Amino acid sequence: MEEIISRKISAISPSSTLAITARVKQMKQQGIDVVNLGAGEPDFDTPYYIKEEAKKAIDEGFTKYTPVSGIKELKEAIGRKFKKDNNLGYSCQEILISCGAKHAIFNAILTLCNEGDEVILPSPYWVSYREMIKIAGAKPVIIKTTYEDDFKISPQQLQEAITPKTKLLILNTPSNPTGMVYTKDELLSLSNILVEKGIFCLSDEVYEKIIYDGEKHVSIASLGSKIKELTIVVNGVSKSYSMTGWRIGYAGGPKKIIQAMSNLQSHSTSNPTSISQKAALAALEGCQKAVEGMVKDFRERRDYIVERINSLRKLFCVKPKGAFYVFANISALLGRRFKDKVINDALSFSQFLLEEAKVAVIPGNAFGDSSYIRISYATSLENLRKGMERIEMFLDKIS
Repeated sequence: MEEIISRKISAISPSSTLAITARVKQMKQQGIDVVNLGAGEPDFDTPYYIKEEAKKAIDEGFTKYTPVSGIKELKEAIGRKFKKDNNLGYSCQEILISCGAKHAIFNAILTLCNEGDEVILPSPYWVSYREMIKIAGAKPVIIKTTYEDDFKISPQQLQEAITPKTKLLILNTPSNPTGMVYTKDELLSLSNILVEKGIFCLSDEVYEKIIYDGEKHVSIASLGSKIKELTIVVNGVSKSYSMTGWRIGYAGGPKKIIQAMSNLQSHSTSNPTSISQKAALAALEGCQKAVEGMVKDFRERRDYIVERINSLRKLFCVKPKGAFYVFANISALLGRRFKDKVINDALSFSQFLLEEAKVAVIPGNAFGDSSYIRISYATSLENLRKGMERIEMFLDKIS
């Protein structure tokens, strides 16, 4: 019998987090007290002034189609943001507004990659990069990074991964899931190689404003005209302004690439939501104190969770400098037993933790490293304390 599902879609790996996510939902529906430390979104409400602008848009009837690539006012605001925050100059023709940063990344990968092209992807990586590369018919070339090098690739690693088929490097700084941040010097070293070899860079900067300890976010595209012509910068309002459900992301890049991405978008989603575009305009142009307040709270939570994890003998983590995740190493637990079951990897550990301790975390399998778990501190200190108390009690039961 002929296969119903296409080979391309059948090749996509299902997310290893789906089973845990579904189980959390089921347990909560049953009234079970689950501490969810897996959430990839801020727990704060969208700032009031942004919601008011959306209401105003509805009341004024701004509910029709907009240009596919987004309204001019929002593009101009994004252009001002790029200039102010990143020292990048983009015209409206070099900016695309999409249905979330994920959508912009998907558009970029599909636009740039041909069948058989290679895309260099540092690991640990955000779960969807790899599957997007596969959907485009390209091959993910994984560069493994480690705790010892702060989960960053070196120029030597990049050089060694490049082949005649290499088309693209994906960089994510600040990073999901590790929270690491590339410095200007580190990015400059990588950019020199990309320029020399003529390789494109997709720079995912969606956690740009969530950064700590005096670190400064640097966009690789700002390091010279040559690297700028090879870079697609992706950002959005979801994380910085707690607007995950509003679905507005954007990309800046060379006009030819952005126009091709817009053409692809015209045949898939058409324009991003009109009302959400007005809300995003308010977010970018309005008072930024709400963002500063969120970052302050995230920093306090980060300090607590890092100290708590590293106080345990069986877990350890590097202190993240951005985003709102801790990537905790569980290698000391692998091969050990919980009751009559063996902990083989992060997925089995996460399943046992959920069922026994009622704490949800995301296994590192989803990010390319099965000896880690991702813990999100985008939740209250109360929940973090409760979750860590349960984790410690669970660890004491492992033999």
